[in-house]
Formats: sequence, C-alpha cells, structure tokens
Amino acid sequence: MSITPQTWDTIVIGLGSAGTTAASTLASAGRRVLALEAQDRIGGRVWTVPFGDGIVEVGGEWIHGTENSSVYEIAMKNNITVLLQEPNFKIYKSDGSEMSVDLMRELVEYGLEQQEYPPEKPEAMGDFISRKLMDYIKEKHPDILRDQGFLTELFEQMNFFVNSLEASNNWNDVSTETTFVTLNGPQTMSWHRNGYKTFFELLLNTYDNGPGWPTLEIKLNKEVTQIKWPKDSTGKVEVVCKDGAVYTADNVIVTVSLGVLKERYTTLFSPPLPEEKVTAIDKLTIGVVGKTIFSFPERWFPDVNSFSFFWNAEDREEFKDDPWMIQMKQVGRPMGSNNTLTFWANGDVAKLIETLPETVVKSKLMLLLNKFMGKSMKIPEPTGMIRSTWYSNPFTRGCYSYDNLQLHDYPNARVILSEPMLDATGSPKVLFAGEASEPRRFATVNGASDSGRREALRLLPDIKFNSSVF
Repeated sequence: MSITPQTWDTIVIGLGSAGTTAASTLASAGRRVLALEAQDRIGGRVWTVPFGDGIVEVGGEWIHGTENSSVYEIAMKNNITVLLQEPNFKIYKSDGSEMSVDLMRELVEYGLEQQEYPPEKPEAMGDFISRKLMDYIKEKHPDILRDQGFLTELFEQMNFFVNSLEASNNWNDVSTETTFVTLNGPQTMSWHRNGYKTFFELLLNTYDNGPGWPTLEIKLNKEVTQIKWPKDSTGKVEVVCKDGAVYTADNVIVTVSLGVLKERYTTLFSPPLPEEKVTAIDKLTIGVVGKTIFSFPERWFPDVNSFSFFWNAEDREEFKDDPWMIQMKQVGRPMGSNNTLTFWANGDVAKLIETLPETVVKSKLMLLLNKFMGKSMKIPEPTGMIRSTWYSNPFTRGCYSYDNLQLHDYPNARVILSEPMLDATGSPKVLFAGEASEPRRFATVNGASDSGRREALRLLPDIKFNSSVF
C-alpha cells in the first residue's frame, strides 16, 4: 500500500530484529510507519540463506532461553516448531586422532560456570577464569600440570569459547562485571528448517501468505545519511537518504547497530548528539563472530552437533606463517540442513577471514578439516561456500556488543544510549533501539526485539496492539 509522505507518524531506520519489532508494533496499533532499510533484505544481523539441502543462518543462530523470551513466545503462539540443538560434540586432535570428550567437557563447563560467580572487584574475564580453572586442576587433576602443551591448548580453547559467546577478540577484553541476565530454559533453541527468517515473517504478519500491516510501508536499499530533528523547537523530523529522497514524520526510531553509530554519529544527526550519548557510544564495544559455511555432496561427518579441534604442540610449528588457522577451534552442524558445516571464528581472526581471497579461505579451511578429521573418514570436496562479512559490511560493522572493562566506570552507558532525544516541549523525536541499548538482554535477537518494542511502546502509552502476533 502506498502512503503519501506527509502522513507518516513514525519512520523506523533499520529492519533488523529491533526495527522490525518496532515497526510492526506501531503498525499493528494503526500507526502509519515508514521503514527504511539500507540493505536489500529484511533481517539485519539475522540472515537465513538457502544452502545445501536446506537453509543456514549466516548471522543469529539460536533463541537463547525460553522463559520470558518474546522470540520463543511468538513461535509458540503461532505453532512454529523450534528444536533444541544439543551441545554434544567430538574432539579431534591435530594428529588426526580422536580425543575423549569427558575431561575437556568437565574443564570447559567448570571454566564457563565461573562467569556466574564473579569476583567482588571486577577484573578481566580471562584472568579470573584462568585462576579458578588452575585451582580446580591442581585439586582435581594435578597430573595435567605436567603437560604444558595440553594446558596451553586448553586455555586457548577457553579463550575461544568465551570470545564466541561474547563476540570479543580476547577474553581479557571482557569484564567479569555484567548487567546481562540469562533467561531460563535451553540456550540453543533452533528454528531448524523453518529458519530465523520465520521470526520476521511473524512480526510483519506475512507468514503463511499473511497480508502484512496495511499502515506499514517498507523501502529496501534506502541508506539514511542524515536525521534532522527539532532540538530547541517543535515540528517534524526529516530523514535524508543517500539517493536524495527526503521523508518526514512526527518521530524516528533509529535501530542501526552500535558499529554503525560509532562510524556515523558525527554526520548522521543534526543537531549533533548530546555529549553523554556520544560518550556512551564511544565506551560501549561491539565485537565480531564470523562463520564460513561449506556444503558437501552428502553428509559424511558423525552425528553430533559440533567438532572441536585440539592442537598438539608439535603441530603448531607447521602453521607459524598462518597463525589465524590455529585459532580455528570449532566446526558446527547447522540444524537447517543435513550436508553443511560451519567454521566459527571471532575477533581479529573473523575480520581477517572477511578480507582473504575466497580460494584461500576455502583451501586453508579444507586443509584443517582434512588434518583433524580426514584420518578417520573420507572428506569430499565442498560444493559451495558462504562466509559472513559482518565487520566489513558498512551497514553492520560488527555482530553484537559485550560488557568491556570500562563498564565499572560507565555503568549506565546502555541506558543512556536508549534514551530518546526530545524537542522543546519534551516530546520524543529521535528514539534509539537495538541490542546494545538493552542492558539486561544485549547481544541477543530477543534483546534487540525487546528494545524495538520498548521504543514503540514509548510512542504508544495508551494504545493496545495486536496481541495475537505480539
């Protein structure tokens, strides 16, 4: 449905989880909404792609927690099946042999559990877990202390797992102090062959050929370059796009990533952002998790959900010219297809992989796959490869935020980021949503969605919206 520009109540910038939730919440209440998305698709840092014999998730993969999860609830309300991806795994060593999982599972679980019992005085996560884990090893497995090669790889594995959870480059960049609250219930619920795209279809009321929302208009490939807002006056907000188009509305909800805000805040807003919001953007950190996904002619790998690669000390020398390869510690099995595998990377390694030639990435990662798993099974040549580019993508510039070591000095940064900018009468004109603005649920699709709903409800204080969808 086409709507004349003068009639917009709200413009939503960005159609990731936050923006799509905000736009749909407002439109379901009858508000006239224009949603502008710079990319050629809806979903933001969620991206479901047909691949292999099904689909894969290039971005967000799981629903983290089921109790009080708006994402899980919308699936249940609409009778969509989501499945638990069990954390079962095998470990392969760099000499091609298989390693018992029992000891590693015990040590890794103990190490990660320490995050739930942080020290009174905040410190770097890596230092804290290392100290706790060494004490545990001395008490429970003192024989390990004689195997320096094992200890070196164990702590690299722990660093990798923390970075994969946090999107950090190093576990010592992460603070033991956090405002994050983990939702109860399983943390790895998968949309499997339905794909995370289903969540967005449900929000937009387009699932199963639904009619959508009549007062919502979506424009893709619309990069916003400036937001002009009335700071010391009253009136409309004006949104300027790179192609020259200009749209006006009573207010605007900005849902771009923290990475994009960091890069563009000086030119994006006129008048400029207040000092305290600039400080919040500056002090918060967004990290990178990368995926390289291969498809194969058929499934050739064991029936577990992930494979860990454990380096022997003597095999490291072989890769001294490509140290990033030693940081490739985990391969996962997507639930949306049977014949695909995902190499996970994080931080600087994930950024590097985005820049390497595709042929190099393919040959190097297949070399690793054969080195660790090829001794016990025949590995076919891949039929396709997809790799994420969340850092180099100018419309994401990263994956999600984490609590860094500056949290203690700037504990309210996320709250300040979420605060709306008001006109002379105190009316909200520029509102902010996105995972980084959600103090208790940042870094998750659910948290991003909740932030979008939060800002929509700020504009709908007395209006009930369509609860059958939300």
